[in-house]
Amino acid sequence: MKIHPLITDSQELADLCARLAQADFIVVDTEFMRENTYWPELCLVQIADTQEAAAIDPKAEGIDLKPLLDLLTDNEDVLKVFHAGGQDVEIIYNATGRTPHPIFDTQIAMMAISQSEQIGYSNLVESWLGLTIDKGARFTDWSRRPLTERQIEYAIGDVTHLSKIFPKILKRLMKTGRGEWLDQEMEKLADPENYRNDPAQAWKRIKAAGRNPAMLGRLKAIAAWREHEAQGKNIPRGRIARDETLADLASHPPKQQADLAKVRGFSQGWKDNEIGRRLMNAIAAAGPLPEDELPPRTPRGAPLGKEGALVADLLKLLLKIRAREIDAAARLLARSDELEMLAAGVRKNLAMLQGWRYDIFGHDALDLVEGKLAFAVENGKLKMTHVDDVAAGEVSDDQPAS
Repeated sequence: MKIHPLITDSQELADLCARLAQADFIVVDTEFMRENTYWPELCLVQIADTQEAAAIDPKAEGIDLKPLLDLLTDNEDVLKVFHAGGQDVEIIYNATGRTPHPIFDTQIAMMAISQSEQIGYSNLVESWLGLTIDKGARFTDWSRRPLTERQIEYAIGDVTHLSKIFPKILKRLMKTGRGEWLDQEMEKLADPENYRNDPAQAWKRIKAAGRNPAMLGRLKAIAAWREHEAQGKNIPRGRIARDETLADLASHPPKQQADLAKVRGFSQGWKDNEIGRRLMNAIAAAGPLPEDELPPRTPRGAPLGKEGALVADLLKLLLKIRAREIDAAARLLARSDELEMLAAGVRKNLAMLQGWRYDIFGHDALDLVEGKLAFAVENGKLKMTHVDDVAAGEVSDDQPAS
């Protein structure tokens, strides 16, 4: 494979992208910094096909990234391969308002062919290629220039290794026939809605108990206020206010701005500064959350009671057994909150009761809660047994030999 020197020239980048546009797939990775900013700062882009690989410097003076961004977001003929690519896709969305498509994530794919829930890149490389990655450059400051040869070599390794691993994973998926399991997961990864920073929706990321419309209306207003403040200053939202602080302010709103000085995490200056004034204005303007925006009455983690909790535990045990039997990640088959909802009596809008998940796991999960499935130990291993089959076996054993 040809490894290019660091690309800092627009024409060189355009030529590279023109060649990569003819490939069946390209592997993509990014290096970025986001510790001190609201928007992640793109510092390096690595890209490869089976023939060549390069690192691109987006901070190079005058470089035009349009050919690269067009390749990633407009070319439907080339599959874009990532590993744990959520943050990479977010950066591309922030730059273009679009997401890469079609897309493939090797971390998600591993869930269909192994019991790995979130396999890290170094473990992926070691398991497929038998190589150990030097992690020394992983936490360096990618925004500083010039980049060292060690940094560039480490960064390009991310895509050169993955370009060899992806075809192997694809072959395994084809052999197991589980490729369709991933279609929905990959589409979710590419869904622009996952990356749209809408301040009006920011409150949904904050844990708040109950469905009180007044409280949730205030939470929506002050969460939007925090997003606007953080975006305007380009600093992490947590530096404006922590989630717990917003939840507490929504539940116990201050009566006057001077009360902000008593809030944990706020300085004395909040009692009369402009940001405190904007916060108080947001609280004052907040109305009750409309009925159609309220969380569902049977939310995640629905109250189960003692018996329901036991049923949920049995479902989780069943999930572990099935995942082990088929060598797939349990989380790909069903989430814990779905199991709790099933135990609480919910049957609608559960992914595990639809499509291939129902065939692989959901059908047995329903049988368990309806008393049609039991656990048994055979040769020292826990397994699932249908009650009807056990009963039939007992009757057969009692019949006289003919």
